Amino acid sequence: MDGDSDIDSDFHWTDDDENKSPTNLYGEASEAGPSRPSLYSHFIAMGFSGDMVEKAIKENGEGDPEAILQILLNSSDAGKSPLRPGDATAERPVADDEDSSDDWHIDDKEDFIDDLPPKDRKLLLLVDMGYSPEDAAAAIDRCGHESTILELADSIHAAQIAEKSDEMEHYYPKPRFEAGEGSSRRLTTEKKKTNEPKQKLKKSSTPRTRKDHVRKPSPDLDDAKIIIPKPMVGFGLPNQTCITQRTLPDEAIGPPYFYYENIALTPKGVWETISRILYNIKPEFVDSKYFCAAARKRAYIHNLPIEGRHQLLPIPPKTIQEALPMTKQWWPKWDQRTQLNCLHTSIATIKITENITRALRDSGENPKASVRDYIIRECRKWNLVWIGHHRVAPLEPSEFEMLLGFPINHTRGGGTSRTERYKSLGNSFQVDTVAYHLSVLKKMFPDGINVLSLFSGIGGAEVALHNLRIFMKTVVSVEKSEINRNILRNFWRQTRQKGNLIDLEDVRQLDGDMIESLMKQYGPFDLVIGGSPCNNLTGSNRYTRDGLEGEHSSLFYDYFRVLDIVKSLMAKKR
Repeated sequence: MDGDSDIDSDFHWTDDDENKSPTNLYGEASEAGPSRPSLYSHFIAMGFSGDMVEKAIKENGEGDPEAILQILLNSSDAGKSPLRPGDATAERPVADDEDSSDDWHIDDKEDFIDDLPPKDRKLLLLVDMGYSPEDAAAAIDRCGHESTILELADSIHAAQIAEKSDEMEHYYPKPRFEAGEGSSRRLTTEKKKTNEPKQKLKKSSTPRTRKDHVRKPSPDLDDAKIIIPKPMVGFGLPNQTCITQRTLPDEAIGPPYFYYENIALTPKGVWETISRILYNIKPEFVDSKYFCAAARKRAYIHNLPIEGRHQLLPIPPKTIQEALPMTKQWWPKWDQRTQLNCLHTSIATIKITENITRALRDSGENPKASVRDYIIRECRKWNLVWIGHHRVAPLEPSEFEMLLGFPINHTRGGGTSRTERYKSLGNSFQVDTVAYHLSVLKKMFPDGINVLSLFSGIGGAEVALHNLRIFMKTVVSVEKSEINRNILRNFWRQTRQKGNLIDLEDVRQLDGDMIESLMKQYGPFDLVIGGSPCNNLTGSNRYTRDGLEGEHSSLFYDYFRVLDIVKSLMAKKR
């Protein structure tokens, strides 16, 4: 909702209520406004704040609109800039798959909504968002009335995508896997039988070495549905009873070991497809809130042993005030957050924090329930913390680094801007979680490990292995972003690594000949690790949430392609 609509939506002028007081952003009555609502709303629509317009009209009368406009413009030039469309809100975070509510403008109907049962209240909110009552009710039945608005909206959107997928005829081949000599798997194709006209596919822009049927297989909706567990604790948490053994298909047993990560909440059928392609291994769903003070719901498919895991020491803080002790003295009792939501690739604008400060100042020391609810929603959505009396602020990049398990200033320097730091950190691993899974490698590779790191980002896997004191003999890092490659190079130098770091730019150019050459020079890869882009999977993407067929998220098939080449080459040498 842009700045203009935030203001205008609170004013409903008629001939009978000209003398009524308008309401402000939080549904509270303000002082009496001018008697000519058309003039008042005219300047509001131009983007000037209500206070500025009201003051200018009171001081100069209503007879000379041009004089009023000049005063408003002069006030803006003096530093009191009018609101412009888009100032009151900012772009929603990219990787938004966590427990946070959508942004709701507070108005007079909120008291009515709050009195409804939880199911009916969420049904009304979803309908207000533009979803049909039928879709909203079905989502609540699927997910339960305790689910957040964002989770329910995700469920509706995923169901709509699946419905469209069911209606389409998939002409492209469907992958079928068979054992092949000298290869962990051999891809064969089988066209879907249909009497309907064949649907043309867009011409692929990827290199010919990458099979089209590997990149975009038809979703197999007959696969056994993968249920996301609650709570998301994977195979078990540190110092708790957990699963210690599992049976893997023969073709999945390492070496090489592999580790694949992506967001947990995806469109229907995505994790079923990923699981089927990665040797029918079921994902391990883990929320990083059990390892640090911020949530991060992820799924991991790997063939690592799960017995003998151990956590990195020292154990990181698990609550906001343990992680950020300076916030404790300012934290109001009515803000009962103890942990942060997922750390995203963008942060709140100054306008958002100013709106919160203004709301608190207008409400006094005991803000009414509607104001508190508004503030807590914004704080949850943007991970705002209290830094002073009536003052909130987004996290600093160094605080992102600490919460995600990276060294302080890991992303700083080299000309990297704050915006780029937030983006890189928001797309990274949570190091403590990944290190817990990788800790079993320490005893398995006492002399060091060769790593093929795909979609390396800022080096979350490398930092985890370094913190585990696992010597990295050779790391071949594949990462598109030059900024991220520079961050990893700097980490390699700062920590005085003795092994080899080879960085490449495009995973699609990593073909069999190049992999074979690297293995001849440095030895076989012990670990293939990575997490392909989630752009087309995340719930915040309402435009191109195309699942594994999306432009970016289809790079998962390159992860499997590279892994399969490594397994094939290693099988030939046995």
